[in-house]
Amino acid sequence: MEHILLALVFQLPAAFLIYRRSLHMFQLCSYQNQSYKKYLRENRAETFALKRLLPIAFTACGGALAIWPMALAGTILFVVVNPVQKGKKPLVWTARTKRLTVTWGLVCLLIGLWTSAPPSLGLSLLISTAAALYAALMPYLIMALAFINSPVEKAVANHYLKDAKRILDGNPSLKIIGVTGSYGKTSTKYFLKELLSVEYNVYMTPGNYNTPMGVTRAIREGLRPTHEIFLCEMGARHVGDITELCDLVRPDMGIITSIGPQHLETFGSQENITNEKLALYRAVKDRGGAFLNMSSPIIAEGRYEGNVTFYGESENCQFRVSGVETGGFGSSFDITGPDGQTVHFTTRLLGRANVQNILGAVAVAHRLGIDMKRLVPAVAGLESVPHRLQLLNGGGGVWFIDDAYNSNPEGAKAALDALSLCKDMARIVLTPGMVELGEREEELNREMGAYAVGRCDYAVLVDKRRGPYIRQGLLDGGMDEDRIFMTDSFEKGLAFAKSLVGDKMILLLNDLPDHY
Repeated sequence: MEHILLALVFQLPAAFLIYRRSLHMFQLCSYQNQSYKKYLRENRAETFALKRLLPIAFTACGGALAIWPMALAGTILFVVVNPVQKGKKPLVWTARTKRLTVTWGLVCLLIGLWTSAPPSLGLSLLISTAAALYAALMPYLIMALAFINSPVEKAVANHYLKDAKRILDGNPSLKIIGVTGSYGKTSTKYFLKELLSVEYNVYMTPGNYNTPMGVTRAIREGLRPTHEIFLCEMGARHVGDITELCDLVRPDMGIITSIGPQHLETFGSQENITNEKLALYRAVKDRGGAFLNMSSPIIAEGRYEGNVTFYGESENCQFRVSGVETGGFGSSFDITGPDGQTVHFTTRLLGRANVQNILGAVAVAHRLGIDMKRLVPAVAGLESVPHRLQLLNGGGGVWFIDDAYNSNPEGAKAALDALSLCKDMARIVLTPGMVELGEREEELNREMGAYAVGRCDYAVLVDKRRGPYIRQGLLDGGMDEDRIFMTDSFEKGLAFAKSLVGDKMILLLNDLPDHY
């Protein structure tokens, strides 16, 4: 059976390359079967491409029949025509991915152990077929491997969660503020940290660490006894996510920046999204209080009780913004507090959306005892949050509004409004569209296209699935067809945008991960 064992060795390069690609996509889907199954449905052509299957079949047949040139040719062919694909966000070899890889290797070893059985042509064919199927069907089988590992993963997660709770319990004077919203939560968290740091020692969840395990990691790795305030960003893609985070960190206060159609595919309805976001309000309304953005229509429609502070533009808000003036390179505005004090602020940040986020941060900081006048220099010094309406100079008359992390309708409108303020230059939106909007994906992408008309001079669409929807919206809104450029890659779209004559502002609206 030595030739069968050798055949399995020949099969390993192809098996590992397919496993690695599947693991990468599984990781980008947050190891969640629901999202990963959607990826598989939309990428069947990749899974069952002949350039994958034929070399695997060649190797399997060559190994079973002991035709080594054939087996070797299949292996070489697979590696040549299926190189490792460079992703926008590379595979991260975490402890979890390493444990999953060990399980993958153990199954490979079990298949190899068959070679100790008495040799026969039938057994050779069976072993080679099993190895080939294990490689070819790995995009689906990786979910089975994850299921095998699930008891270990649950035990590891529980250990980390208990440790995070122990750390929080060990600092009873720590004030915990939850931050959530369909749009603006990350920016508000960053702004709030800068404003609160005027008086307090503040720690926030880094980047977009906003899931239970992400928050757990942030607590275990960065929270110290010297911190006085902990800003916890709370993300949600499924019913129960915010509740789980509230159970973990037990926030004293909370701010909800907006509620709108985001992750409809996993939530199922806008009602579920609204109820989930308001879980933070319910957790804090009888404690330190909730801060609600009344400029968000869905929030404004609700009825609230308990310790609640409203902020926005309407007269019934305890913290009200007025006199907003925005341009392509900054904003100025006034904020009136509950005591009637009005303070003038300026910022280098773009658009009314950032003004709303700053208003929410000022409201929380003032409630925690910081006079608004002390916040003026901090607001003036605020930097753009990476990939969220971030203004960048590309040189040579090219400027960018980097809003690559935005993928929801309200955020898209805010970004397009910011682009519209950039006068005396060509205004270009470059986008693949919005995802995870369920049955409304076509409708909302078409509406985004219609909204862009008049706010941009050119539209560059870089996604073959959602591009046609946006294009139809642009045409329905009256944009000339020769101002719409469609391509299959971000790089080609960016090259076209840069090739346009004169100074230009390019809005990078969303940048989809590889699994989309």
